[in-house]
Amino acid sequence: MTAPRTLRLHDADNVVVAIDAIPAGTMLPFGLLVTERVPKGHKLSTAGIGQGQPVRKFGQIIGFAGRDILPGSWVHEHNVAIQDFERDYAFAQEVRDDQHLRDGELPAHFQGFHRADGRVGTRNYIGILSSVNCSATVIDFIADEIARSGILAEYPNIDGVVPFTHGTGCGMGSKGEEFDLLARTQWGYASHPNFAAVLVVGLGCEVFQIPRLKDAYGIVEGEHFQSLTIQESGGTRRAIDIGVGKIREMLPFANRSVRSTAPASALTLALQCGGSDGYSGLTANPALGAAADLLVRQSGTAILSETPEIFGAEHLLTRRAESVEVGRKIVDLIAWWKDYAARAGGELNNNPSPGNKAGGLTTILEKSLGAAAKGGTATLRGVYRYAERIDRTGFVFMDTPGYDPVAATGQVAGGANLLCFTTGRGSAYGCKPTPSVKLATNSDLYRRMQDDMDIDCGDILDGVSVAQKGEEIFGRLLSIASGERSKSELLGYGRNEFVPWQLGATM
Repeated sequence: MTAPRTLRLHDADNVVVAIDAIPAGTMLPFGLLVTERVPKGHKLSTAGIGQGQPVRKFGQIIGFAGRDILPGSWVHEHNVAIQDFERDYAFAQEVRDDQHLRDGELPAHFQGFHRADGRVGTRNYIGILSSVNCSATVIDFIADEIARSGILAEYPNIDGVVPFTHGTGCGMGSKGEEFDLLARTQWGYASHPNFAAVLVVGLGCEVFQIPRLKDAYGIVEGEHFQSLTIQESGGTRRAIDIGVGKIREMLPFANRSVRSTAPASALTLALQCGGSDGYSGLTANPALGAAADLLVRQSGTAILSETPEIFGAEHLLTRRAESVEVGRKIVDLIAWWKDYAARAGGELNNNPSPGNKAGGLTTILEKSLGAAAKGGTATLRGVYRYAERIDRTGFVFMDTPGYDPVAATGQVAGGANLLCFTTGRGSAYGCKPTPSVKLATNSDLYRRMQDDMDIDCGDILDGVSVAQKGEEIFGRLLSIASGERSKSELLGYGRNEFVPWQLGATM
């Protein structure tokens, strides 16, 4: 009978990961008797850990023994606790020149849509944005009427007409970070390279006024941008008719866009994970990190986000920061989030979800260390506010919540024209106008949810190297950037996943 597999990630670790479920009483090949059942993806102590002593995985502290842990024990939330400890930020000590091709490495290209501002789209949509929730139903009706008409069949270069509704835009402050955040998000989408043209629809009396957005960003209406309000149009029915007419006028303009060759440096990749499990930090996340490193070497851009989910791993990013100033921005963000969570009656340590814990993740420190692996090994070149336009190439960080739709919305607003999403439990997600590529952390999930998962990273546990899987992911990204449909696109996901971060009081 084959012994259950385990994996030690670092020589300093006092736990191993159970690749397979391990029954109590099992004698492992390295001479350890397992004293209680350990579910697959969970942790097993390889030595005695006294109460209050660190529990180490990835060579890092993921928590402290809440009670004495005997060798061969299942290690999880019943016997692991969180407490504060000092971290060595070692600002900018691991900076390296990583934005160039290695010897023998060839420039990569894809087929994309070249835009007037110099950016390149991976898709060619017409977007309909609501300035406020009060106009959400109207933009849905406009998009539905265009779809029912069948007119898109006459414009084969257009990927679709998509509405983006949200739940805010009024009952909020008219100035300050809350307003600016929504403005950045809306403008980021309105100017996104995956849109050939955009229609913005408002009610007319809301706090978030369309004329103010146009003034702030110097928007001039034309073939690529139109707007209207329900009140000025004369009500719902007339607003729908006017909106449909404006979209029909945009169709010939949008259809003139065709794919042509573009360098991989024109790609901006959003790095996301959701429904993580005990395999995430072993397979899909480091493999995505390897793909991100390949993109950075091509002078492309990779965006790591979800600030609450780097808590406990921030010291790994500060070491890679290109300067002390950039590194301190990460530390400042963690401090802001600690205060933000406390004011809301929460704490960052409570972040792992029930699904995360069922999959083997015990603490936010463990989850963060695995999540940070998506960022690869490249130097951290910049730290950005939520939905801020990314104006540098290389590996960067954007401040976002950990909630996937909100985080991804900020990344897309910042300019991401591709998104990779790792999952161990099976997140169902799509992200129009940006194609979302789903990476399964384990082969069981990949087989169970084949309609949702694009790439199986579970074969890393069977001997495929992280580097090989990173090359596979990078090649697939180039294909999808060139027009191949991801699984979530084939399913039609992406219409309801536009969720701007709502910061502040609703009044």
